[in-house]
Amino acid sequence: MSMNRRTVVKAIAASGALMGMGALMPRVALAAWNKDAFTAKDQASAMNALYGGSAEASANVMLKAPAIAENGAVVPLSVSSDLTDIESIAIFIENNPTPLAAQFMVPAGTTADFSTRVRMGKTTNVTAVVKAGGKNYSATSEVKVTIGGCGG
Repeated sequence: MSMNRRTVVKAIAASGALMGMGALMPRVALAAWNKDAFTAKDQASAMNALYGGSAEASANVMLKAPAIAENGAVVPLSVSSDLTDIESIAIFIENNPTPLAAQFMVPAGTTADFSTRVRMGKTTNVTAVVKAGGKNYSATSEVKVTIGGCGG
């Protein structure tokens, strides 16, 4: 009987330890989060915090965005690039309260082709920035929003 009790106590202790580890894992995943970039109030500050400066326009960065978004709460975007040595891709929405909408880290040997949905408060420019080979390249497209999605 005491052997069963020990087994149960060990199982409960192990479960508690696993649950405790699970609670800590999100903190580890967010350790590389660039708070300054994601909380910046304008695009230039966000881009500077994330990449240390601006980006040059490039035909090698393809940004697919709708010309007109009927609902700013759900605006589909796709970014791809055929550049080599891509490190990351970021999406900026110029007139949003926080312009940096997303950042994707691109592991070596991975095809850089991402799709996501973002919220837009009003008509503005959407810029995709690709960091490749230590340089920043971009593509920009204007998206007209008919119904705002950021509380508008």
